Amino acid sequence: MSTMAKITLMFVVFVDLIGQGLVFPIINTLVMEPKSGFLPADTAMHIRHLDYGLVIGIFFLAWFLGVVYVSKVSDSIGRKNALLICLGGALTGYAITIVSLYTNSLWLLILGRAVTGFTAGNQPIAQAAMIDGSKDEADRDRNMGFIVTGVSFGLVGGPIIGGLLSDPELLGSDASLKLPFYGAFAMVVIAIMAVVVFFRDVRVERMPFVFRPADITDSLLRTVQHPVVMLLMPVYALFMIANVTFYIFVDNYLTSAFGYGEIGGSVAMLVIGVALATSSTFLVKAAQQRFGKREIIGVSLLTMVVCSLAFVLLPVAYLTYVPAFLFYFLFGVSYPTLLGMFSGSVSEDDQGWVMGVATAVFCLAGGIMSLAGGELMNIDIRLPFYLCTTAAALGLLLLALTWSAPAIRKLTAPPRTA
Repeated sequence: MSTMAKITLMFVVFVDLIGQGLVFPIINTLVMEPKSGFLPADTAMHIRHLDYGLVIGIFFLAWFLGVVYVSKVSDSIGRKNALLICLGGALTGYAITIVSLYTNSLWLLILGRAVTGFTAGNQPIAQAAMIDGSKDEADRDRNMGFIVTGVSFGLVGGPIIGGLLSDPELLGSDASLKLPFYGAFAMVVIAIMAVVVFFRDVRVERMPFVFRPADITDSLLRTVQHPVVMLLMPVYALFMIANVTFYIFVDNYLTSAFGYGEIGGSVAMLVIGVALATSSTFLVKAAQQRFGKREIIGVSLLTMVVCSLAFVLLPVAYLTYVPAFLFYFLFGVSYPTLLGMFSGSVSEDDQGWVMGVATAVFCLAGGIMSLAGGELMNIDIRLPFYLCTTAAALGLLLLALTWSAPAIRKLTAPPRTA
């Protein structure tokens, strides 16, 4: 695989990831702030909370539905064509979103996020393409580093781009809530052109694509056939519930509690992105060599408990960035550790399946918690974070009670040193 092909895949992942950090603060401002003009000014706050949860929840649920079929399509029509389909979906989703901003249409905004979510499968396809083009195990690990780099820059770049393009103090009258979406649209166009020009499929084998609605449930039900995965999954599910609940409602809470707009929300996303990028890029290998995986996950869950409580109890707005940073600094080490445990719990033939299930659980948690969290915010703006605390505490309890089996202990033990 050529260097330009690798850079192209890295850029595709970057474009895929900037969407969340860029979009979440803007959507929060559009829906939650009366002065944005997107919703009628007299829209009640409890309706705004529900609408915010609906917009975000539809994105995650569409992602959940699409993740199963996007991976199957890439095995059937090739990685290049699958990447172009996903990028085309992102382009269409951003176009619909831009139209929704001009027409102040909540339903068009929801449709745009649904289209974007259903085709949000670039990262696993790019990972598969990197593996296809790897010469050996060492080359594969180097190529996976390109993906991590793309993810890290995307997590950091999204909030920066969104904040810069929407801030009148920086761009004057040219700044607007629409401009970040135009920027994202342009980058998707560049990514499409790069894939067309620089990327070529290495894997030539094709598998016939068969559309089966039952694929969604069958993939999850297969978990019962893998005892170790069954033991890992409850802790992982609670871990992801805590993660997505904090992530989805951090901007919403800052706006409701302290009057933060898109800039404050973008700063929060930037803090989270820097925390994730730093720890996931530089600390995962070192932590796994020194500590057992069980200890890494346990410390991360305990940190989630403490930081989610501290986040809503701190009375000063800018101090909330500290627990947000620590929450995701530990998450950046524990999440790839958990994925590695899933990978180590199944055979080579089931690697694609188990990664797909892990992604599906993440998306399902995001969709459910977005919809439920909107109603919780109506009762008390702190409730989603209390739920985050509860989920992390239950995960810690289940880890202590269920991860004592020999198979789990073998899987979570630190590597032996010579």
